[in-house]
Amino acid sequence: MDSKAFIKALDNIVKEKNISPDVVFDAMTLALQTAYKKNFDSKTNVRVDINRETGEIKVYSYLVVVPEIDEGSETVDEEGNTIDVPPEINIDAQILLEDALKIDPKAKIGDTIEKEVTPKDFGRVAAGTAKQVVTQKIREAEKNSIIEEFADKEFELMLGLVAMEDQKNYYIDLGRTRGILPKSEIIPGETIKMGSNIRVYITKVENGTKGPVILCSRKHYGFVKRLFEVEIPELQSGDIVLYAVARDAGNRSKVAVYSTNERIDAIGSCIGEHGSRIGNILKELNGERVDLVLYDEDPQTFIANALSPAKNVIVNITDPEKKEALAIVTDDNLSLAIGKKGSNIRLASKLTKYKIEIKTLSQINEEGNKE
Repeated sequence: MDSKAFIKALDNIVKEKNISPDVVFDAMTLALQTAYKKNFDSKTNVRVDINRETGEIKVYSYLVVVPEIDEGSETVDEEGNTIDVPPEINIDAQILLEDALKIDPKAKIGDTIEKEVTPKDFGRVAAGTAKQVVTQKIREAEKNSIIEEFADKEFELMLGLVAMEDQKNYYIDLGRTRGILPKSEIIPGETIKMGSNIRVYITKVENGTKGPVILCSRKHYGFVKRLFEVEIPELQSGDIVLYAVARDAGNRSKVAVYSTNERIDAIGSCIGEHGSRIGNILKELNGERVDLVLYDEDPQTFIANALSPAKNVIVNITDPEKKEALAIVTDDNLSLAIGKKGSNIRLASKLTKYKIEIKTLSQINEEGNKE
């Protein structure tokens, strides 16, 4: 490929991949300097010039004019001004003023004296280096583009295709990249089929060493929250507000909602006609139970609602600062209030942010009689 064809090809690539030409040329210049020193003269300090119009590449060696040869990092010119000598300039790249004047009578301390040293076969080196640099910059640009595209997808729901599986993860095709769905983050008991479409909740978007890393989950409580927002139009309009979600993935979730419009029933709207809305959510959750809880600003009422399906719950706030509460239930509601393996009271505590203790009326009466 000749120089002009190279420049044309480079222009096409930077336009197609949306890469700044300056970034590519700067990287190529630095890479070619390194390539020259590695392949031709490791001691010489060089400057590489790439003509962006013709593609012609020239290499110039240069010497810094100094009053005396020194490994130090600075020197002084004739007027007494301090001149920094870059640390990469070794002793061999320095020239005494008296010697410089023999080459250029106008030379002064701090100037550089250049000489073209372009090797005959440097075009081969340049072509190989250019290919490496452009390939690297394309990868970096695409990686950054993907990161930018997915940056606002963090904590959102996305639909993808199950593309691959290994011992620990499923890999979800999300379009320009693949998300990682750890097997520890699927809903317990569900079966993931290769080639099927699947909804995932994006928990993290980060720039990894090998490219963008998109971490996904179906176990996160945010997955339930986003499902409700997708299925319930009133949540999108603001007529209903989702206050909080507490989840034991694969077993049960509690979702607290309330209405900002007195004409709209928050619980009824979430259920939908003939259970259509909640049915779609339950189907996505692989049969996981969902308790819809009516949020109330009064913590006693909210806690009583959160302990559903237990009924006729009496709540006393025992310590407002520590957020501790006592829930009193009838004997026949005790098992419902506690739930299987304590799941109901545990989720109610997460939902309300209160530490809840449960006692029956008979236990309260018995304690009263003892006192």
